[in-house]
Amino acid sequence: MKTEDFLKEVTAVPGVTGNERAAAEYIAGAFAPYADEVEITPLNCVVAHKKGSGPKVMICAHLDEIGMMVSKIEKDGSLRLQSVGGVDPRVLPGMRVRVYAKEGVLPGVVGATPPHLLKEADRKNNYTWETLFVDMGMDAEQVRGKVRVGDTVCFEYRWVEMKNGRVAAKTVDDRGCVAIMLDAARRLKDMKHTADLYFVATCQEEIGSYGATVAGFAVAPDLGVAFDVCHADTPGAPRNSTSKITSLVTSKGPFLNPFLVKKLEETARENGIELQIEVTPRYTSTDADDLSVTRAGVPTVLLSLPIKYMHTNVETFDMHALKEGARLLAHYLAQIDESWEGELWT
Repeated sequence: MKTEDFLKEVTAVPGVTGNERAAAEYIAGAFAPYADEVEITPLNCVVAHKKGSGPKVMICAHLDEIGMMVSKIEKDGSLRLQSVGGVDPRVLPGMRVRVYAKEGVLPGVVGATPPHLLKEADRKNNYTWETLFVDMGMDAEQVRGKVRVGDTVCFEYRWVEMKNGRVAAKTVDDRGCVAIMLDAARRLKDMKHTADLYFVATCQEEIGSYGATVAGFAVAPDLGVAFDVCHADTPGAPRNSTSKITSLVTSKGPFLNPFLVKKLEETARENGIELQIEVTPRYTSTDADDLSVTRAGVPTVLLSLPIKYMHTNVETFDMHALKEGARLLAHYLAQIDESWEGELWT
């Protein structure tokens, strides 16, 4: 399957944190042709094992997505929402959503009281969860017959192909990085490697990287490679907090092993792959933090895919950067052997 086709399909599959099973099953099926073993763990992490005789390496990117859940059904049938993960209510007005109810998927739109009907003082305030609701076009009796408090609500799926290889979609955070892992696994079928590779699509990252913690404990890797997204250059954003959208980024900081970062830079240079560097002086707020302190500690490196408009339904990325990231990962994993373990702390 082409990377573009995988991404079109996987970003459409629902997988809000805590309800990732459908996404896990789809991703497990996609990895099956490129792995010796694939399993879905009890928490809905996908573990694709590509066997080797060398050091055990866990490569991870999370499969869960931010979303919402129904918190209340109003007298008129409107739904009130609460966030699952980091949804900013300011991006929701006018958005179309999908409600995953007991009778199937139901469409809705996010509305708010029109500014024309607000007092002047209220018009100055921004949107909050208390001021937003979902209109499903049904009366209250119909809604209560179909929807329950706690039902999952997802952003509407769209796949927008833009100019210059740019694409906008929901759930690029972090299924874009799952696509990088899948593409690298596909490339490794035609490359020699001695490392014992575990490609892990982790669950529950958006509420605390719990999938990386439990999967890391189960796999017990010698080395770790974590993937996530970072912020691409955007008008008005601080330049020291963003990166060019055209290539992947690696981080340097206390949670990240300097030898593994150095080898990553060397691999990029040797293969003509652009790699940006960012400084992360404390935690990275990704699976890398939790994987690095699993069991007795796992030397870990972090790679990030720059995107614009993070945590919206139009997360925008560069397809060339994504594919180059897969090429970098494949070459990096192919080089890992027993000699790396002796150099990790020198």
